[in-house]
Amino acid sequence: MGAIPSEIGNLSSLRELVLVSNQLTGFIPTTIGKLKQLQGIYLYDNRLQGYIPPDLCKMRKLVYLSLNGNMLTGPIHECLGELKTLRLVDLGLNNLNSTIPSSFWNLIDLLTLNLSSNYLSGQISPEIGSLKVINSLDLSWNQFAGDIPSSISNPQSIEFLSLAHNKFEGSIPESLKNIINLRLLDLSNNNLTGVIPKSLESLRYLEYFNVSCNKLEGEIPTGGPFVNFTAQSFIQNSALCGASRFHVPLCVRTHKRSRPKNVSTLLVNYVLPPIMSAIILVVIIIVLIRRRRRKHNKVPPPTNISLGLDWRRISYQELVRGTSAFSETNLLGRGGFGSVFRGILSDGLNVAIKVFNLQLEGASKSFDIESEILSTVRHRNLIRIIGCCCNTEFKALILAYMSSGSLEKWLYSESYCLDVQERVKIAIDVALGLEYLHHGHTFPVVHCDIKPSNILLDEDMTAHVADFRLSKLFDEREVVIQTNTLATIGYTAPEYGSEGKVSTNGDVYSYGILLLEMFTMKKPTDDMFSGEMSLKNWVGEALLQENTVNEVVAPGLLTREDRQFSAKEQCVSSVFRLAMECLAFSPEERINMIQIVVALQKIKTKFLASNRMR
Repeated sequence: MGAIPSEIGNLSSLRELVLVSNQLTGFIPTTIGKLKQLQGIYLYDNRLQGYIPPDLCKMRKLVYLSLNGNMLTGPIHECLGELKTLRLVDLGLNNLNSTIPSSFWNLIDLLTLNLSSNYLSGQISPEIGSLKVINSLDLSWNQFAGDIPSSISNPQSIEFLSLAHNKFEGSIPESLKNIINLRLLDLSNNNLTGVIPKSLESLRYLEYFNVSCNKLEGEIPTGGPFVNFTAQSFIQNSALCGASRFHVPLCVRTHKRSRPKNVSTLLVNYVLPPIMSAIILVVIIIVLIRRRRRKHNKVPPPTNISLGLDWRRISYQELVRGTSAFSETNLLGRGGFGSVFRGILSDGLNVAIKVFNLQLEGASKSFDIESEILSTVRHRNLIRIIGCCCNTEFKALILAYMSSGSLEKWLYSESYCLDVQERVKIAIDVALGLEYLHHGHTFPVVHCDIKPSNILLDEDMTAHVADFRLSKLFDEREVVIQTNTLATIGYTAPEYGSEGKVSTNGDVYSYGILLLEMFTMKKPTDDMFSGEMSLKNWVGEALLQENTVNEVVAPGLLTREDRQFSAKEQCVSSVFRLAMECLAFSPEERINMIQIVVALQKIKTKFLASNRMR
């Protein structure tokens, strides 16, 4: 707490200044410009006010500048763009109100630029294409206008691109297809017109796409990554059309009527269609027969089936080398059917290796289930599979390594902490993953074991739903499945435990428990919950009594001295009320994941808006 002393300028040999999340107030002292050796400034998540001092421009060795989450005002100085060593500039969530300095486009080594949640305006210069190695570009929640320059696609290294919540006009640049490594593209809440370029189907790594709340028209692409996107990505674009799963009208196609000129035309128009229909019908029948057989026969091991298109086949020897022979030092954890190790593949990629203990009953079947599920799903909030290693004596799945660990670790370890905004973000991530499983997949997938230990966080604290060993892949007409599989006590829906009925509604119930646990830091199996008292009832009673919600909130999450106390209390109360809608006793009375995502986005937007006004 308090201000940064001006004497800090006397630390002439200082290389990094890290004062994050300390409730610092006042101004950034101009004496900071004396720190000529400084390479990193990390002052994010404080209450600093005033202008960004131009004295920062004197630091010719500065590489990392992070002032996110303060109350800084005024312009972004042109001279900051003269610091050629900068690789990260994070000025998001402030009250800055200028244009982007033209000098910024000369930062050829810049990897991350985050200017989101400010009051920046003007147009984006075509010179943005000069940022050749940029990996993450976030200009969302500002007042930028004009067209999106086609040169924005010049840096093919971009993985994260968000221009959401601005005033951009014109069409979506066709050139975006050239950003071959793009994983996230958010253009929502602008004034964009025209069609969604079909060429975006070529972006094979695209995991998140959002163009909602624009003025787009025409057919929504269905190929490539668009197979995995849901209606949520396209809402409030009145002139879009396409597949029914996008909740838009079917496209009306006009055909010119012409007289067939030759035999070839007759064949194409009249003979081939019924033949193709017959072939398709036969294929559908074969698929249905195989699906029925799968209920009675063991699923073939992934060595004999076609796995995900970009799954890698990894040898046992490579895994042995990459884990130092599965040493305890690389052990990340143990689960019901085996262990998870951290490993390094031959190309240097860090991975998590889930090794199944085939001596345990059900382990082989668990491997088959996870292989089948993970080979059919792909979403930025689901664990990403790299490959597999499978033979008669050894089975393992190679997964993306989540460097920040599990949500459970962040909730209950004294070494970690999450504020209200971070918890809401994680809750949204999990909801988006479940929304895709329930509503965005060809057939619904029920996870069956949603809990903090199955939510993994990557280096950017993006949440990924993991562990699909208990999951159920529904057939097209199935709504409920009977099962004897046991999920985790405390998180299971009443109908699951008593009748063995599995449905998407059961995941919604588990998600409701997860929400309560995230904001109370009380497990549903805590000793305080016995008899009629449960986590649900405990929070429910607090909601009924005025001004008692903060009594059930996790310690330290709400403090009356906090300038954001009122906004945070309202946010948490809204999350609790949403959780109660997930926890209705009757499955039919629970809301679905689409509604949950919308509700959480509104809660987040209202919370951020409240903070802006303070």
